[in-house]
Amino acid sequence: MNESAERTLDDDTADGKLGPRAARTRHAILQASKQLFLDRGYAGTRINNITDACGISRAGFYTYFRDKREIFNMLGEATYHELLEVVGALDHLPRPASRADLEGWIRQYFAFMDEHGAFILSAQSGPDDEDVRVASSRMQMRVAFLLGVSLRGRQKHPTTAPEALGLAAQAMLDRSWYQCRAQRLPIDENDVVGVITDFFVAALES
Repeated sequence: MNESAERTLDDDTADGKLGPRAARTRHAILQASKQLFLDRGYAGTRINNITDACGISRAGFYTYFRDKREIFNMLGEATYHELLEVVGALDHLPRPASRADLEGWIRQYFAFMDEHGAFILSAQSGPDDEDVRVASSRMQMRVAFLLGVSLRGRQKHPTTAPEALGLAAQAMLDRSWYQCRAQRLPIDENDVVGVITDFFVAALES
């Protein structure tokens, strides 16, 4: 793809919308950056790493993004909002939820991690400044609290610390996904999902 082609956007770009070709390129940049942040860390990822992975020029990169920090922020925001949707889906399960209902939600969470897990893991080595640390901590605590509140609302004997319940549940989900999908440990994923489901059932019945 040459530079002139990269800069040729469809007519609707003038209205703030990307044409199909531009949208595909922009998506490719985001996906490549997500994986590179995981493989190399944020500090170790350079613009040329991203452009090489996408097969575009450096000028082409700057057609869509100011710098890699803009990409990091955009990935973080998208991941956060989709995670809130997944956590919110737990509230839509029947009351009481069957074991099959809970297992279905856990698989939905794994599907979310398939899409965003690389960024979530790489975010631990994101931009090294206070603003990022504060924002990341605030988002993590909000997700843990909302997940904990949702689970507490289904407990026979509600916990007094929903944020701790949510954090423990999320840590189990994230780490299990990482070991199964990213590390590819020789263990049947269905067995892992079944064990996590057992933990959820036990936590709600306690």
